Amino acid sequence: MPTSFNQAVIDEFRANGGKVGGPFEGGDLLLLTTTGVKSGKQHTTPLGYVRDGDLLLVVGSAAGATRHPAWYHNLLARPQVRVEIGTESFEAIAVPAEGARRDELFELFVGVDPGYGDYQARTDRVLPVVALEPAEREGAPREVSNLAGKLIEVHTWLRGQLRHVSDEVDAHFAARAGRRGDGEASVPPGLGLQIRQHCLAFCQTLEFHHTSEDAHLFNAIGGYHPHLRDALDRLRAEHRTVARIQGELVALLGDISSADPLRFRSELDRMSKELTAHLDYEEESLLPVLAEIPWPPVAPGTA
Repeated sequence: MPTSFNQAVIDEFRANGGKVGGPFEGGDLLLLTTTGVKSGKQHTTPLGYVRDGDLLLVVGSAAGATRHPAWYHNLLARPQVRVEIGTESFEAIAVPAEGARRDELFELFVGVDPGYGDYQARTDRVLPVVALEPAEREGAPREVSNLAGKLIEVHTWLRGQLRHVSDEVDAHFAARAGRRGDGEASVPPGLGLQIRQHCLAFCQTLEFHHTSEDAHLFNAIGGYHPHLRDALDRLRAEHRTVARIQGELVALLGDISSADPLRFRSELDRMSKELTAHLDYEEESLLPVLAEIPWPPVAPGTA
């Protein structure tokens, strides 16, 4: 669809609480915002969706074109997306379905809107089905009123993603062990991309978090609280170590299909403990100071 048409739909959606007319009238529509692979810019696309329990499903149909849509390539590189549905807006992790799971979800989609079956018939490529998982911040403060609460919110999400990756790795090895008896050596369907997307989401969020701290937050805190400068220098040094561990984690998970389960689990546990210890130390060092800083920031002259 032309960009101008998309923008008109987006504007109408936001102006009318998610309701639009024209070809989308009466249908279930959401806005998906992804981050450009090369540009780093935000791109919003209106998409039809289907619910599957707590998940929202979208299909990379591109109306049956020969190539996947740009938004699909974006979310493969940057899994964290923003979803607008009705008047609600929330962060999500985009996880493409694989194998039999993809086929099952696509049939669910076609059952709701047969037009997607027509799109599939027009092209040789397999139309991707993507599950949008709400990026819940379980255990974080419900109302964040200061920067300490914001730090806890981010850290809680990061710890949750680490647990998610660990649980999916356990499921992967359990499924792989269960398939040894039938002579099949392929990776259990549905787990490869799932693990990859959650790992990418964790690493990219942690990298952004640390970059923001190094570039802005730590300089401001050090200026007002000189006694914290040693702790801040240690945190900066830890950020370099954490960046190395992030790279090791991505490399480790990239080799999961052929890895030895015991060695793999040992390495993953070591990395998880190091990353968690860093988050613990950051909270111990910073929370008392950050509790004095309001969130969201107060604009000058409005206090």
